[in-house]
Amino acid sequence: MRKVMFIAMLLSIGFFQNAVAQQFEEEEPPKEGFDKSKLFFGGNFGVSFGSGTYVNISPQVGYRFSRLFAAGTGVNFNYSSYKYYDYYGVEIGKEEYGYAGLSVFGRVYPISFLLLQAQPELNYSWGSIKYSDNSIPSHKQEGRFVPSFLLGAGAAIPTGPNGALLLMLQYDVIQDARSPYGSKTFFTMGYNF
Repeated sequence: MRKVMFIAMLLSIGFFQNAVAQQFEEEEPPKEGFDKSKLFFGGNFGVSFGSGTYVNISPQVGYRFSRLFAAGTGVNFNYSSYKYYDYYGVEIGKEEYGYAGLSVFGRVYPISFLLLQAQPELNYSWGSIKYSDNSIPSHKQEGRFVPSFLLGAGAAIPTGPNGALLLMLQYDVIQDARSPYGSKTFFTMGYNF
């Protein structure tokens, strides 16, 4: 019985050593310099039509520097318009607003699927209000640059070997009166390739 236990113990040690050796053989040494396999692409896209129209196109490109840290840049474009109608369904006015700009972001992954993100942005804002019957003069909002600084947290849910669905809660800490993000915490959903 002791011989059988001794042989089983030796075999277990041999299998364990083999498994550990394979684990270290499969891990590739870190590459030095730029590694294009660490690039990722993604962003947000949204469209809504009806009495109000909303379009959001915000592509991003980033680089995964390590398991814990990624950073990148993106462009933003938001357009919204709202039509107003009287009691009889006749259009009485229309508001149009737009934002276009640039952003940079940094992400920290404390756990592989959880992330914290900081994203400063600078957007150019414009808009107008037009009334159909000209009883009130139309108003054009003077264009200007609007700073935003988004802080957020969320999850990166893997959807295969090369993609992840990003679900995040974000908040603009600058709170400029013309911020495209409003004064409340907001939810975003995006995808990274």
